[in-house]
Amino acid sequence: MSGVPARPAAEAMSVLDRFRLDGKVALVTGTSRGIGQGIAVGLAQAGADIALLDRSAASETAAAVRATGRRALELRADLSTAEPAELEAAVAQAEAEFGQVDILVNNAGLIRRAPALTYPASDWDLVLKVDLDAVFHLSRAAARGMIARGSGKIVTVASMLSFQGGVRVPAYTAAKHAVAGLTKALANEWASRGVNVNAVAPGYLATDNTAPLRADAARERAIVERIPAGRWGTPADLQGAVVFLASPAAAYLHGVVVPVDGGWLAR
Repeated sequence: MSGVPARPAAEAMSVLDRFRLDGKVALVTGTSRGIGQGIAVGLAQAGADIALLDRSAASETAAAVRATGRRALELRADLSTAEPAELEAAVAQAEAEFGQVDILVNNAGLIRRAPALTYPASDWDLVLKVDLDAVFHLSRAAARGMIARGSGKIVTVASMLSFQGGVRVPAYTAAKHAVAGLTKALANEWASRGVNVNAVAPGYLATDNTAPLRADAARERAIVERIPAGRWGTPADLQGAVVFLASPAAAYLHGVVVPVDGGWLAR
């Protein structure tokens, strides 16, 4: 019937097959360790080839990806200094190597802690450049090819501080609130063009960024006591949510921020 959109191709697949990423290519940022490494390996286990964009060597992650039988490509860029043209070139390099980029995961991020009254301007600029500016420029670069093909998935790593204010992390909180808003803004523009833009919001995970908190016995105990699950999360806890958002199973999700937090926000 004229005017009625065609049914998504995913509807013809079995429900479990909709979670598969066979034949897809994912570009993941910040992959040398931690959350990015876990996400990259999870996407590979689901069937995707992986381009690893990092400022340092991601050889361990590349080896783990190849161990799943998938291809891995290491790309170098320092998001703290990279200009938009350099980020566009990284996306273009992944497209040249693999043919296209079907999935972009904006994971790379950093945090700097200090009271707001004495927060260094240089730290503010650095955190916003990595945690927000790079997300926008990489998303736009990857979306051009996705929109041309009429399909693609962009998943951004937000945070509990996309919902809360935090303490002594004004730049990180501002960036992660902005990332949540940007996710919705891009989804509004690109959903009708076949591109899903969503985010995951990790809770307290045992990573380098949270090492200072875990080293403070009183703070560590207070955090765990507030988490209904009773433990810190791990990068593996994010894999399922990211694979879902990157898969055909999430075809009708646009602009959502999915907390993966052990119940922190429900408390």
